[in-house]
Amino acid sequence: MLISLMLLLALAACGGGSKPEGSGSPATQETEPSGSAASAETASTSPSEGAEQGTPEMDFDMGGRTIKVVSWWDMTIQEDNPDNIQRKKNLEALMKKHNFKMEFVPIDFGEYQQKVVASLLAGEPLGDIVRLGKNYTIPALVKQDLLWPVDEYTKNAKVFNAKANEFMSYNGRTYAFTEQSNLVTGIFYNRTLLNKLGLKPLQDYVKEDNWNWETFIQAAKEANKDTNNDGKLDTWGLAQNGFMAAALVSNETSLTKEDKQNLDDPKTAEVFNFLSRLATEKVARPTEGGDWTEPGQFFRQGNTLMYAGAMYEIGGLKNDMKDFDIGFLPFPKGPSAMAYHSVEPAFQALTIPKAVKDPEKLVYIWEKMNDIDSIYDYPDQATLESNFSNEDDIQNARTTGEGMLVLDHDTFPKLPFYDILGEITAGNSVSTVVEKYKAPVQAAIDEVYKK
Repeated sequence: MLISLMLLLALAACGGGSKPEGSGSPATQETEPSGSAASAETASTSPSEGAEQGTPEMDFDMGGRTIKVVSWWDMTIQEDNPDNIQRKKNLEALMKKHNFKMEFVPIDFGEYQQKVVASLLAGEPLGDIVRLGKNYTIPALVKQDLLWPVDEYTKNAKVFNAKANEFMSYNGRTYAFTEQSNLVTGIFYNRTLLNKLGLKPLQDYVKEDNWNWETFIQAAKEANKDTNNDGKLDTWGLAQNGFMAAALVSNETSLTKEDKQNLDDPKTAEVFNFLSRLATEKVARPTEGGDWTEPGQFFRQGNTLMYAGAMYEIGGLKNDMKDFDIGFLPFPKGPSAMAYHSVEPAFQALTIPKAVKDPEKLVYIWEKMNDIDSIYDYPDQATLESNFSNEDDIQNARTTGEGMLVLDHDTFPKLPFYDILGEITAGNSVSTVVEKYKAPVQAAIDEVYKK
């Protein structure tokens, strides 16, 4: 529970997350974008003709228009690395060629969703390109016909993250686009403590393809030690339990599937049983009554082996744990999983409101601005290599990020997520909990999908 809450809150400070819910009403039929291939100036170079390698060059004049890009942080391009320097040069050339200006508008995260959604509903969007969270966009805002579909313009695989096509789609159309980056979540571990305790290297489990829930529990229990023989544990194997979102994706399941509850899926029951074991077998370090930051503080003390967290925390951890070697592992595989996964609790991406004209030109500008020959071999290379010297840690993070999955339960305001988790971790029968909550979960889904 703590890590789920922590992820939602902490995403406000990073470039890889978003925030809660919304509702919707029946969609109206999509119409053709203004200024599309039917116009004379773009007829021969429609973005829909663009191959995956990039959209053909277009020639158009935006008439001095200011394109506003709205997010909950300032997305102004910083000249802090060669890639961004090239992006800024691209933008300057595009502004000159197509006669427009671009303004990046930050809005405080605490009021972001309310302000942006209200502006969309009023038909007066705050920007031309607006960052939105999946959990209050799909299906709610799309059903109200408030956003342009953009899938025909986002075929450049070099620029656009294909995950947006998967996660920001509704009824076969995609309504958002985003950069080539994934949120990496998994298990941070204290390699210094591991060696001090004389335990098996955790990376060996990964190399053996044996890093799963069973070996995870085993490793955590082995680190629960009374090293000074005073009758009390003074080292622990795990900083927290109750991380249901991470457990769900690690078994390739979810509480919901589109407009249906998924609690009675056998894979979901496996997750519930795993979470129950963590709690009832007292695998994790017990809480001392702290808030959602407590697990991270436990880990920082240097006497707790593992901590489930997100990669954007690595800078703070390294700063606070200078005497410790911090490693990174994927979240262990569940019994029904085929691969490692990270969990994105609040996927977000850029959208174009229906009240905005020329969506194909806006996406084209965004594509050409970001179509660069990167000096990096893979997304987030600079972050990973600056924070990890161990190649295993880097590869684990890459593997986990590439398997990123998004869960939809935050889409439904009345879904009793924490009630379910509370009953499971209290040791209640999994079958009883499933039967008790199937109907409430379905009702929460229906509230959104049937409006």
